Amino acid sequence: MTIKAIVLDIDGTLLTDDKQISPATKHALLNAQKKGIKVVLASGRPPSGMIHLAKQLEMDKYHGIIAAYNGAYVFDLTSQKVLFSQPLSIETSKAILDHLKHFTVIPMIAKDDYMYVNDVFNGYLTITPDKAPVNIIEYESRGGQFSLCEKKDLAAFVDFPLHKILVAGEPNYLKENAEKILSPFKDIVCGLFSAPMYFEFTDQGVDKANALEQVLAAQDIQANQLIAFGDGHNDLTLIQYAGTGVAMGNAVEALKQAATYVTLSNNEDGIAVALNKFL
Repeated sequence: MTIKAIVLDIDGTLLTDDKQISPATKHALLNAQKKGIKVVLASGRPPSGMIHLAKQLEMDKYHGIIAAYNGAYVFDLTSQKVLFSQPLSIETSKAILDHLKHFTVIPMIAKDDYMYVNDVFNGYLTITPDKAPVNIIEYESRGGQFSLCEKKDLAAFVDFPLHKILVAGEPNYLKENAEKILSPFKDIVCGLFSAPMYFEFTDQGVDKANALEQVLAAQDIQANQLIAFGDGHNDLTLIQYAGTGVAMGNAVEALKQAATYVTLSNNEDGIAVALNKFL
């Protein structure tokens, strides 16, 4: 089957560990687009944290697409049109943010140019025992190209739809409490880990595969014409949906088990290696 689109997660997949697109990967993706193959970036990131990467890949020349917030918001870079949007309701967002007050976590929400948190000075997490604590608020705000703003009560502040509520916490604490965090909302939202220190809320039914189903079929691109790349738990539906699902060498084991093919890691030009094999 002819490949018509390449779908890429960003962190741990498209980007190396130092947050760069390797020359070999960039070259492979530019060549694919010149041959008429669409490139889609599908990430938990907000649009503002994706557009600069899309520009590096010249996706705006080829009707490239970004699927942000794990697929809750989809945007065509050439036409500048929103192709799909499914935010949480304001009522549900308020309830989730109220519920999170009972846990030792860091909720983060975004609107326009700002990311809102309770306390910009309380963002340090120990991600791995052998490394220094990371300021997760600074990391997220810089990655999303956001300015920061404090709101002591995020639930009271929110009067607008959110595409995602990001919850950060110590990995062991989140693992132990994820079920309690999700439980009151499990029938009305999607809640999942995107990394050991991140638990994310989106609206029910939102995931990367659903976003592609909503958008690409209208462009005469079917699931079996996709090659998709990922590394994390939030890439599982994407890898299962695509005709060719590729897990990075650094992917979680569940993704490797579900994939058609396991390539090299994000630091070893794994995308370029797989595209050379399948295109």
